[in-house]
Parts: sequence; C-alpha cells; structure tokens
Amino acid sequence: MSYDIATLLTRNLHEIFGEGDDARRRAAAQEIFTEDAVFYEPNGVTRGRDEIVRIAGVIRAMHPDFQYTVLRAPEVLHGRSGRVQWVSGPPGAPPAYAGTDVVIATDGRIAEIHLFFDAMPANP
Repeated sequence: MSYDIATLLTRNLHEIFGEGDDARRRAAAQEIFTEDAVFYEPNGVTRGRDEIVRIAGVIRAMHPDFQYTVLRAPEVLHGRSGRVQWVSGPPGAPPAYAGTDVVIATDGRIAEIHLFFDAMPANP
C-alpha cells in the first residue's frame, strides 16, 4: 500500500516516534517506511527500517509521557516530499522542544526522514 506525503508525515510523528509500544511501532513502520529507509538527525544517520524502529524506541523511552503536537498542517512538494513542524512535551505543560520533520517518499513510503530541531515558537 502507498500513502500520500501528509499521511506519511503524520503517521511517522505519532505512530513511530510518538508510539510507546514496540509492536505497534514496528507494524506501522512496515507500512510507511521502505525497507532501506534512512533517518538523518543531528546525532547521526540510521539506516534501515528495523534500525529506525529501534532508535525511535530509544528516543521514546527518554520521554515516555511526551506527546507531539503538530503546529501547522503538513506541507507537501510535488507529491514526493514534505515537512511538518511540531512541538513535544508532557501533556498539559509547555512544550520542551520543537522540530521539523522532512520526508522524501518513494512509491508512497518514506525513503528518507530528516529531523531538524527548531527554536521554540513564541506561542506554540
């Protein structure tokens, strides 16, 4: 199955990096990532769907109660790439950090995801 870019961005944020259950995270990754997907982030590069699932679990374990909030609707370019800006923090508290995810898709699945940490917006 293939998905549109906005769906891929949203699912990645909530069902991969926002998901606390490894089995659900792994099932979602099977649907939305290519097998050889690559995750680029400030601390390094992670290659392969299974490794992305693993690193997403490590990141999630550092802040198990944090929730992602999308700041504005995902932006899509030519049906192949897009970005979504978000903040994350404990429910009911001010966000702890902000970021932007950029994805490049192949055949309706994420082939690359690029994570940029952003300055906190004035009014998230």
